[in-house]
Amino acid sequence: MDVYEAVDSRRAVRAFSEEPVPKEVLERVLAAAARAPSSGNLQPWHVYAVSGEPLAELKKRATARALAGDPGDAREYPMYPAELASPYLDRFSGAAAQRYEALGIARDAPGRPFKIAALNSQAFGAPLVLFCYLDRAMGPGQWGDAGMYLQTVMLLLRAEGLHSCPQVMWTMYRETVGQVVGAEDRFVLFCGVSVGHEREGVPRMRTGRAAMTETVSFIGL
Repeated sequence: MDVYEAVDSRRAVRAFSEEPVPKEVLERVLAAAARAPSSGNLQPWHVYAVSGEPLAELKKRATARALAGDPGDAREYPMYPAELASPYLDRFSGAAAQRYEALGIARDAPGRPFKIAALNSQAFGAPLVLFCYLDRAMGPGQWGDAGMYLQTVMLLLRAEGLHSCPQVMWTMYRETVGQVVGAEDRFVLFCGVSVGHEREGVPRMRTGRAAMTETVSFIGL
């Protein structure tokens, strides 16, 4: 799979099969992803790869919190800006409606927020979740580095025939995640990335993207 194909086929999959991810494949991906760009070569990311019984326990605890209507732990960083205006709000609303309709959760469904949280806390059935942490001493530049690192991971997963779904939702239950993975207090949870094989026989949803003219300005070209 060439780079263009990997980029084009990467999408947030929300229905995984139970087929496990071989450890040697994961090690190959993570070793190669270490070459992702990093300002000053700080390599600020710290990843916990969780599967098997530990992941099952984490899913159980997080799902119980979601179904109980637990609003989650105090946020260490906002998922989105408090004031989200057009065109960002339009893109957000359109994608959210498309996403959860594909999952069979209508906008006016009773208990919709809890159902959404429960699906997320099950990692959409994925047999593996990568939890990416950063040292609290790091700043915006290093958070950008972590994003580039995770994108590199997700593209390499595609090259291995695997899919993924980045989930900032896990920060809602960061204390539960921290208890299971044993993360040190000096680390802050950036997000989780569910990994696995896409389950067959489920609707495939792909959100649109803004036209390049909306996001790119060519100067001197």
